[in-house]
Amino acid sequence: MEGIWENVFIETAARYSVVVLCTIVFLAIFELVTSYKNWDEIKNGNLSVALATGGKLFGIMNIFRFSIEHNDTILVSVGWGAAGFVLLIIGYFIFEFLTPTIKIDEEIGKGNIAVGLISMVISVGLSYIIGANII
Repeated sequence: MEGIWENVFIETAARYSVVVLCTIVFLAIFELVTSYKNWDEIKNGNLSVALATGGKLFGIMNIFRFSIEHNDTILVSVGWGAAGFVLLIIGYFIFEFLTPTIKIDEEIGKGNIAVGLISMVISVGLSYIIGANII
């Protein structure tokens, strides 16, 4: 049984499956912290929500990319991915805090594309900073 995990295709499929599952869980958590329903808004054509959600997706997956690259086991990769996700959420709250004249969550929900774009860029940028620190 140990030899099966040495097969690169099996390992890739396992890591892929775990990252997809973690991404679904992490996006569900993001859905809980926002005042709007991501998928309903995207279905209705809210580009701002699509940009912000896309940034979160990219951010989560980019953190996992660094995590997989720098760790031998799936469990350690998931640990780093989860830690990076927590930092992404903290970054989202810091963005909200640093813009007291704009309610980020409300503006994205209302379809403010400029705010959605900035939110996306922050998520992507932070994912590179977080990823660069994964050992």
